[in-house]
Amino acid sequence: MCGIVGYTGFQDAYSVVINGLRRLEYRGYDSAGIVLDINKKNFEIAKTKGKVDDLVAISKSLKGISHVGMGHTRWATHGVPSDRNSHPHLSNNGKIALVHNGIIENYDTIKTMLMEKGYTFKSETDTEVLVNLIQYFMDIQQDIDFPTAVRYSLNEVYGAYAITVMHEDFPGVLVVGRLGSPLAIGLGENEYFIASDASPFVEFTKEAIYLEEGHMATISLENGVDIRSINDNTKIEPAVQELKLSLEQIEKGGYEHFMLKEIFEQPKSIHDTMRGRLLVDEGIIKMAGIWDHLERFNNAGRIIIIACGTSWHAGLIGEYLIEEFARIPVEVEYASEFRYRNPIITEKDVVIAISQSGETADTMAALKLAKERGAFIYGICNVVDSSIARITDAGSYTHAGPEIGVASTKAFTAQLTILSLIALKLGKHNGNLSNAEFMRLISELDAMPKKIEETLENTHEFTKEIAKDFVNAQNFLYLGRGYNYPSALEGALKLKEISYIHAEGYPAAEMKHGPIALIDENMPIVIIAPRKGHYDKIVSNVQEIKARKGRVIALVNKGDEQVSAMADYVIEIPETSECFSPIVAAVPLQLLAYYIAVYRGANVDQPRNLAKSVTVE
Repeated sequence: MCGIVGYTGFQDAYSVVINGLRRLEYRGYDSAGIVLDINKKNFEIAKTKGKVDDLVAISKSLKGISHVGMGHTRWATHGVPSDRNSHPHLSNNGKIALVHNGIIENYDTIKTMLMEKGYTFKSETDTEVLVNLIQYFMDIQQDIDFPTAVRYSLNEVYGAYAITVMHEDFPGVLVVGRLGSPLAIGLGENEYFIASDASPFVEFTKEAIYLEEGHMATISLENGVDIRSINDNTKIEPAVQELKLSLEQIEKGGYEHFMLKEIFEQPKSIHDTMRGRLLVDEGIIKMAGIWDHLERFNNAGRIIIIACGTSWHAGLIGEYLIEEFARIPVEVEYASEFRYRNPIITEKDVVIAISQSGETADTMAALKLAKERGAFIYGICNVVDSSIARITDAGSYTHAGPEIGVASTKAFTAQLTILSLIALKLGKHNGNLSNAEFMRLISELDAMPKKIEETLENTHEFTKEIAKDFVNAQNFLYLGRGYNYPSALEGALKLKEISYIHAEGYPAAEMKHGPIALIDENMPIVIIAPRKGHYDKIVSNVQEIKARKGRVIALVNKGDEQVSAMADYVIEIPETSECFSPIVAAVPLQLLAYYIAVYRGANVDQPRNLAKSVTVE
């Protein structure tokens, strides 16, 4: 949610910042801006409503004029998308420029105080309040230096933020701070990079510092990186990490969109998620995060899974998996609602948090509450060293690789893979799974990458053709039973996210308790109907739909006859155990949403109003 890029060094700052903003545009794309330090004397700023391309159109003349600068791509929180609400924001005296990701929750109180002291505001943003608060501290204490003023200001605000600040009187100096929103510092030869993640500087350096929660840093060529505690100014020794990210991973690789690339990467991402963990020849699942805490899981009064969006759908499938194989009670909660209903949490509970980015603000807030009440916290996320990875007691990385498309695809199936491993590991350990059944299931899971390859090969072109018939649809209904009820929810969410068509997911049996009233010859219904798992009941549901002239798109196993005979469109997927069928079913559902959106002319990688990493509540 918003992307920050900063640079000081010997390269053209404009080019570094603009290219970095392009890589972070998945984080926010309703406005963009850049500020450069010109000859260490004054700022040159360009900002506009729209995308990074719109910024480039008005700022090309800035190329080659500075070696120090910063930029921002915005996802609006305070104030509508507009030129004046775009970042960077300047202080009243024009000397301080600031870019900000997050929300300052007490901005209104501070703004009122500043206005009483004569400060004026041009925008509706909380960010302009913060930059003027920094000026205020420098105004009232003439001997204060710039980094100290930033630190004083950050101690006065609460909320979530990542910031980068420049001051005309401190040329070449960038001050950054972080609370609840990620920020990375890239370490080059005689140059430094700042970004919301490492993608803007991956081709320039393999060394980075991930700023810790509640820390700030002053960065300059003369003095390097000086990290301090925001709270008490304690000096902190930086922890330098080697980047595993490659340039190839964050480029489209010949695909039209990142989303399509990431759909086709799923055989590899699932394989990478299992690699070193699923050892079929040895008949074991080896997961350090679970292995070291097996008794904590087995003795849990219950497991609570908390997540948002697509990760919540993965959690619902995880509930089916863990309850079936481990026989431990599971509850799945929306992270955004969890802490606001005063939940009952005890020291016997295990809380599993699922987040692609590892920075989801709602999930972080829920985790902090659970931790305060003594629960054991386990994390499942994709981004190494993310906030959720830091706060949890143990966890598993999905190793899906960077996911740039806003609508999650490979992260979802990687999450399902991890949840399957956890459920099977627990079930084997506590004796609920016989050795023969365990071996059968892990052999099937091990074959999943090949089954996904087969699904892509056999369904891609056909799904692409089906999508053409539904470009003008106004509504969709997705139906599934058992493990594939959450699959229906996820299929509907994908369509909503990127095509802007209204869609609902339902348990197939619930259709007759209301949604059946919507069905007519104009209503497309996607029904997930693998042979294993309530197949006879699904057949009855299809008959009910066809009796009302609904248009059925059916996901069935190869060789299916009953549902296929009734459906208007048939997409065949490989047969597998019911518990793994959501992984296979996800692929054609993703492709269907993708191609409908493409044919409607939508920007599938950057759907309107959405951002990849939601770092505000």
